[in-house]
Amino acid sequence: MKNNVRTAVRLGALTLTAALALAGCSSSDDSSSPTASDTPSTAETDGESGELTDVTLQLQWVAQAQFAGYYAAVDQGYYEDEGLNVTIQEAGTDTVPIDVLAAGDADFAISWVPKVLGSIEQGTNVTDIAQIFERSGTTQISFKDKGITTAADLAGKKVGSWGYGNEWELFAGMQKAGIDTASGIDLVQQAFDMNAFLSGDIDAAQAMTYNEYAQVLETVNPDTGELYTPDDLNVIDWNDEGTAMLQDAIWADADRLASDSDYADTAVKFIKASIKGWVYARDNAQEAADIVTAAGSTLGTSHQLWMTNEVNKLIWPSTSGIGTINQDQWDQTVSIAKETKNETGATIVSTDPPATAFSNEYVEKALAELEAEGVDVLGADFTPIDVTLNEGGN
Repeated sequence: MKNNVRTAVRLGALTLTAALALAGCSSSDDSSSPTASDTPSTAETDGESGELTDVTLQLQWVAQAQFAGYYAAVDQGYYEDEGLNVTIQEAGTDTVPIDVLAAGDADFAISWVPKVLGSIEQGTNVTDIAQIFERSGTTQISFKDKGITTAADLAGKKVGSWGYGNEWELFAGMQKAGIDTASGIDLVQQAFDMNAFLSGDIDAAQAMTYNEYAQVLETVNPDTGELYTPDDLNVIDWNDEGTAMLQDAIWADADRLASDSDYADTAVKFIKASIKGWVYARDNAQEAADIVTAAGSTLGTSHQLWMTNEVNKLIWPSTSGIGTINQDQWDQTVSIAKETKNETGATIVSTDPPATAFSNEYVEKALAELEAEGVDVLGADFTPIDVTLNEGGN
């Protein structure tokens, strides 16, 4: 996989149904897109773009509005303004972004913090240099007639879980509520779609706010002939339950940060331009959704806009400036990673990660430059838009 990312992207398009929940989404095999992964990393092409520095960003899934800020930064020329020629490299079903980064096949990567903590404990030396998502987008949803409104209500129920590193908030929430997750629930291996939930085989299913939750709302209720509505559902939000974990972050190679001043400078420039892309997506949701569609996403029009809007809610308003790693949220993520056991009885890590696991040094430099330019990096006045979903997300 490390040396064959383009193949994995094509495979990801062919096996969409088997991987939706890995990053909550839809797929594309448009490798002719101007941001598709046809170029190697900086180390292999440095200087071939004239005055621009070649940079490869490894996503954790395919083109979709979960990554709208990066696509907007390409489209709006923000990376070029910082002297960067950025290639966005999509992922396939078997792509591990941090492995791609560690192998030198990308300069930066997007991944959830808990998924990377395990790699760090196993010896991968990477650093979270910008925590783009401040809030978790993972929920557990159920139909109202199940009477499930809190984690405690999951006791004795058929509980869906994707696994593959997506289950930690769910298990932390149940264990915090006093449920013996080894015997107190009927754990169901949830497929990467909502079919089992819609058919009644799962009482409470995992759903990302920006994807699977919308998939239900895009489905016709056979009892009414109309689309399901939020009034038909109960939602357990792990942010409210106190077991949310940090998700989409920008990761860099820790060894290169320490030894290569040019790479460290590039990290600041990359963060700065990426944040400008996310500010654009915040203030121009429809345009950002259209940019992602043009980049190759196959999601429907209303679903793409829904995703842009919901992802914006995970970022804005920002407590300390977009990208800042807040110590309390980091500590909560690490605590859950050390103490929560999944269905196999395993935890993510056994000890605290090293100090190099995250750093605000680079994002703080980027934020200072942006604020000097008058860019709003807090989004205190952010207001989500109203999105009307159509059947099938079209």
